Amino acid sequence: MTDTTRRDTATTDAGTEEFRTHVELHTPVAGELASEIERRLLFVSSEITGYELDTADGEVRGVILRTATPLGADELADKVNRVVDSDVRQQRTTRVKSVWTSPHERVVEEGTFELLALAGAVTEAGEGQVAVGEPLLSLLAYFDQAVKQLLGQDFAPREYRYPTLISTGALATAGYFASFPQHLMFVTRLHNDIDVYQGFQKSYAETGLDSTVLAACRNVDYCLPPTMCYHTFHQYRGRTLDTDGVHVVTAKGKSFRFEAAYATTMERLWDFTIREIVFMGSREDVLASRELFMRKIFAFMEELGLSGFCEVGNDPFFGGGDTSARIWSQRLLELKYELRLTVAPGRTIAVGSFNFHDDLFGHSFGIDYGTEGAVRSGCVGFGLERLVYAFLCQYGLDSDGWPAAVREGVGALGGAA
Repeated sequence: MTDTTRRDTATTDAGTEEFRTHVELHTPVAGELASEIERRLLFVSSEITGYELDTADGEVRGVILRTATPLGADELADKVNRVVDSDVRQQRTTRVKSVWTSPHERVVEEGTFELLALAGAVTEAGEGQVAVGEPLLSLLAYFDQAVKQLLGQDFAPREYRYPTLISTGALATAGYFASFPQHLMFVTRLHNDIDVYQGFQKSYAETGLDSTVLAACRNVDYCLPPTMCYHTFHQYRGRTLDTDGVHVVTAKGKSFRFEAAYATTMERLWDFTIREIVFMGSREDVLASRELFMRKIFAFMEELGLSGFCEVGNDPFFGGGDTSARIWSQRLLELKYELRLTVAPGRTIAVGSFNFHDDLFGHSFGIDYGTEGAVRSGCVGFGLERLVYAFLCQYGLDSDGWPAAVREGVGALGGAA
């Protein structure tokens, strides 16, 4: 074990032994980048169950990793420093820029998810999976409908319902494999051969199901979609769009992203529902459309009295040699804004994002805008479960205390408000 790592043990509240490994960074990292380190640590190794940052004098000096088994400390140190060096260290620190702050400051208390569970409104169905009932079902329908109505005030969107699966070819074309390998989930199946099927039946009867079954699977043609917009770009691949204004496509569907750990609430789910809007056209039209719709959403949040803000953000690019440069470019050019709502004292979650891709996907998918070359695009996405959860954290389960617009909207949809 090198002098940059040290280990001790502790006992958890459940009475099990826990191993803690302190890893020093080669050189300290600016404290402003602490969140960028945190969002990557649980992807360093599947054995890591938790972590703490070792900070001093406004810098991150190291990390304390918690594991259930005693892993090689030198190996952990190498992995941590490799991720920090490639993804974080070269990022430039900038002051977080806010583009909207709600005038409302609501008092929000902890324990909303527990209250929902006691009321039978939610049930944990598995890791990062939650079954929902009323009043969440009605609220999900209300907020989705409200977003569509706001969009329809200024645009004439084409709506589609996409398949659950997306081809790996579409994600490869979008550059997703190189950018976000940590979130990928492949869909496979047993190779269609009678010997494979009978071999599987025999081994399953003898030993049950384990990872050895993957040896009998060959298909990697499909993934679970991480978001809806890749479906749209794949749908429009190779087309030339008319230059008569911005083209708007919207879709709602299930999206899936693997996270190394899931909150025991609705804040971070393995599968969730996204309402997404894609704008395609000239650079000026796409940026203007994003700005117009974004301001409509801010006004909607204010009308409902919700507490939150919207700030410049960045995507969780992972493991690439140009990660730091891509994140810096996103923030500098304000390619991504994140709408965050309060869910607990001093804590917010992102419920929506407003993105500009420039000509990235126009080039990748061969989508042209008349004779002007690759189309420019942008997208807006809302995590509907997160949006509803934030609303309930701020207003509670009793519909009598909800804003009148929500009660009336839910009632008009046939919900139990």
